[in-house]
Amino acid sequence: MEQQNITAAERIKSFAYLLVFSLAVWLALTSSVEIQEVGVGIAISVVVALWLSRYYFRLGLPPFSAKRVLFLFIYLVVLGAEILKANFDVAYRVIHPKMPINPGIVVIKTGLKSDIAKMALANSITLTPGTFTLDIIGDNLLIHWINVKAEEVEGATEAIGERFEKYLKVIFE
Repeated sequence: MEQQNITAAERIKSFAYLLVFSLAVWLALTSSVEIQEVGVGIAISVVVALWLSRYYFRLGLPPFSAKRVLFLFIYLVVLGAEILKANFDVAYRVIHPKMPINPGIVVIKTGLKSDIAKMALANSITLTPGTFTLDIIGDNLLIHWINVKAEEVEGATEAIGERFEKYLKVIFE
């Protein structure tokens, strides 16, 4: 990966967000606010944040910001809703007497530039039942779709990728 010019302020901000995130995970897992457990959680969170902050920018991730964190939570809600909706759609197709499916492979085009953003998009599509990302080639994703509704790139992109891409663009770029 390319070496980025990261300022000290961005490093400190990313460390702080990693620390808060690690501590929140600790508190959620322990379900306790006793002083000893919170103290151990803070100590472990500091170590984890120090360790992860060294690798954070090497992964090509952008610096943390409140806007990105907000969009991450919105994205997770949208992803959950899309997974739920797709589960019902696939279940309907399985129990329907005629199994109305039209499987096929389509290409969608993404406007995402970073590899990690494209990977997040591909994984989001794969997590949604009825679709599976086969490959990422440049700005194109090759998708197996259980019920092809649009064969052209623009139509398939709108139906499959755009619901996630607008959030991922803010989070990763």
